[in-house]
Amino acid sequence: MSDIVIHREHRLGLARAREIARQWAAQAEEKFGLDCRVEEGQDGDIMRLRRAGVDATLTVAADHFALQAKLGFLLGAFAKTIEAEIQKNLDQLLAPQARKQPAARKTAAASTKQAAARRKR
Repeated sequence: MSDIVIHREHRLGLARAREIARQWAAQAEEKFGLDCRVEEGQDGDIMRLRRAGVDATLTVAADHFALQAKLGFLLGAFAKTIEAEIQKNLDQLLAPQARKQPAARKTAAASTKQAAARRKR
C-alpha cells in the first residue's frame, strides 16, 4: 500500500473552506469515480472518499485542509502521479482565494495611509 499525505494551510474560515472542499470532492467524484461521504462537525468536517483501491479522508478546518489517502497495490504504482493531480486540483481551488487576500491587505494598508494623512491635516 502507498500513502498520500497532503496538508494545506489557509485563512478562509470554516464556511468558505467547506465550499472549497465540496467543490474539490465533486471533482474527485467525477474524475476518479470516488464515493464521498461528509461528516459535518462544529469545528470542521471529515470527508471520506472511497472506491476500489482508494480509501481517503479529507479533514476540513477553519485554517487548514489535511488529506490522508491509502492506495491499494495496483494504484500504488501511480501514487506520485495521483498525489500531484490531487495537489494541483486543490491548489487551483485555493488560488483565487490567495489572490484575494493580498488585495485585502493592500486595501487595509491604503486605508491606514489615508487615515494617517487625514490626521496630519
